[in-house]
Formats: sequence, structure tokens, C-alpha cells
Amino acid sequence: MQVISKITRQKKNDQRYNIYLNEQYAFAVDESTLIKFGLTKGKILEPFDIDEITYEDEIAKAFNRGLNFLSYQMRSEYEVKKKLLDAGFGEAVVLEAIRKLEKLGFLNDETYSKALLETKKKTAKKGPKAIKQDLIKKGIDKETQEKVLNTFTYDEQLKIALSLAEKTAKANAKKTPMQVKQKIQEFLSRKGYSFDIINEILDQIDLEREDDDWQHIVSLQGEKIWKKYSAKFTDNELRMKVKQALYQKGFPIEVIDQFIEEKESE
Repeated sequence: MQVISKITRQKKNDQRYNIYLNEQYAFAVDESTLIKFGLTKGKILEPFDIDEITYEDEIAKAFNRGLNFLSYQMRSEYEVKKKLLDAGFGEAVVLEAIRKLEKLGFLNDETYSKALLETKKKTAKKGPKAIKQDLIKKGIDKETQEKVLNTFTYDEQLKIALSLAEKTAKANAKKTPMQVKQKIQEFLSRKGYSFDIINEILDQIDLEREDDDWQHIVSLQGEKIWKKYSAKFTDNELRMKVKQALYQKGFPIEVIDQFIEEKESE
């Protein structure tokens, strides 16, 4: 027969208690476990009682560890589960702790996903495809992913993508419209926006160049190309190589011809 002979509060953690059976230390429990099982001096414990108490206490410890992990920032169920498993808690204990965290409102994947969506929209300016990958990495199930991503409206996406496109265009002012268009397409695609959004953005944004702009741009890019090919080719071959390279970059034929004429007259 096992009888609780003494109960003492731990010095380093006043939420934990040491349980002594028949004058010998037996195990420690969380305060919640102590209360739940009504552990008091003189209480008789059977072997199955001790197993149940220690199992419940493991859940309490896992719960507290998870709660502490969540206190720094919101986490997904997957992240909390991984954290607790890595800490050495058993699978069954972890699942019970997670159920308790969910029941008390400390853990909710839908709430977490909505918060993640808002953060990625506002800070990283990400589109649905990129945010979906973030949700997948956090272990969010498909149903929740779709439910949350559906709140990211087309108009919202268009507004954010347009601001990104305008910044990209401004940063590439020394490039041709074709080059800028390619930069915008690549950037918005990496950010996770659909082809429909990208195409609509390209229809809206003004990429036209004035004559003076063309002359400045062709001078900047053409000089590098001319120098590159003049070391290998001369006369007609040089003209053709430069013309082809500039045309592929989106320069109009008349701008190219004028640049070549000026170079040959130097």
C-alpha cells in the first residue's frame, strides 16, 4: 500500500510539488494535477492511480511548455507539436496537450492563418501563391488554407501588385519597356501573384518612353554592347550584332539605327 506521507512545494518552481510515498520521494506533479486528483497527506494510492497521475502530469508539463512557446508569438498546431515532440514528450501526451490548448483558445490554426495572411500582405507584399507556401510550411491543412486565402480579394491583390510594379518600373527607369515588363513579370511571379493579376497590371502601368528617354537609354546600354562586339567584329558584322542585341532588348529600329550612325561617325 502506498500512502502519501508528505507534500512539499519545489523551491525553483512554486507551481510544482514533490510527492512522498511512505516517507520516500516518489514523483513530482503540477499544481493543476495536485488539485485534480485531490492529492493530500494520508491519501492511499494504488499503482494504477500513480500511473494515471504521472501521465496527467506529463500532459500538464507539455501544456505549460506549449503555452510558454505560444507566449512569444502565435504558432500553428504543427509548430507546437514539433516543439513538444523535440522536447521529448510522447505522441499521446503531446496530442492531449494540444487539445487542451485548442479548447482554451490558445491554439487555433484558422486564427493563426488569418494573422499570417495579413502579415504577409502588409509587410512582404506577397500574393496568394507565396502565402499558400508559407501556410503549407506551417502545417496548415488544405481546407483552412483555401478558406483563409479566399479572403484575399482580387482587388486587394491588384492594389498591392500595382504598387510593387510601380516601384519596379521606377527602379528600372534606365531600361526599355520590354525589359521593365520582364522585370515586373518576374518579380510579381516570385511574389506569388497569378498571371491574370500580372497581365492586368501590365495593361494598367505606363511604360512608354519619350524620345529623350530613348536616347539616354540606348546610350547607356548601346555603349556596352558596341564595346563588347567591336573587339570581335568590324563593319557590317559589327552593325548586325549590335542591331540584333539592341532589338532583343526592346529598342525601336529607328533608335537603334540612329545610335549606330552616331557611333560610326565618331
